[in-house]
Amino acid sequence: MRVLVLMGSPRVNENTAELCKPFLEELKMLGADTRYVILAGKDIRPCLGCYACQDVEGEYGCIQHDDMYPIVEDILWADVIVLACPIYTWYCPTLMKSVLDRHYDLNKFYGSAKGSLWAGKKMALLLTHGYDREYACTPFETGIKNLCAHSSLKYIGMYSVRDIDNKASMQTQEAIEGAKQFARMIAGKAK
Repeated sequence: MRVLVLMGSPRVNENTAELCKPFLEELKMLGADTRYVILAGKDIRPCLGCYACQDVEGEYGCIQHDDMYPIVEDILWADVIVLACPIYTWYCPTLMKSVLDRHYDLNKFYGSAKGSLWAGKKMALLLTHGYDREYACTPFETGIKNLCAHSSLKYIGMYSVRDIDNKASMQTQEAIEGAKQFARMIAGKAK
């Protein structure tokens, strides 16, 4: 099982990163091959909406040669893609949103190229948020479910922890055990 965690918080050592620690440790204990990619500091430009990628058969094909190319290599390598990020105003931070918009090149639905480069992969969410879970996370989760349906991916679930006391909220026994249980669930569904 190959699991890619895209860590989309601009604060690379804070809440979301803290929640990723027990999650990744558990995946490794379960024998998963993992990659942890921090988006902060990367050059990931927004999608231009130019459609040039839609005429490139069998490969990513974006005309912007930035850090999205190695991220796409990681996405294509993975069996499961975990989007780990805080929720800001009911959605993900800017860099994660750019990654999501740039997925467009992985689906060849609108030009001469055909098919999907990532169909059949699984996707999950590992989130931190300030408001209660349903209120904070539902808009983003709905967007990801729609992306999965459109791209022939399988959405396999979400684990989230509410930030009540900053980083300490991610260090409670409940948060740590929840992250480990989520890793076990992903391992079970990745087979």
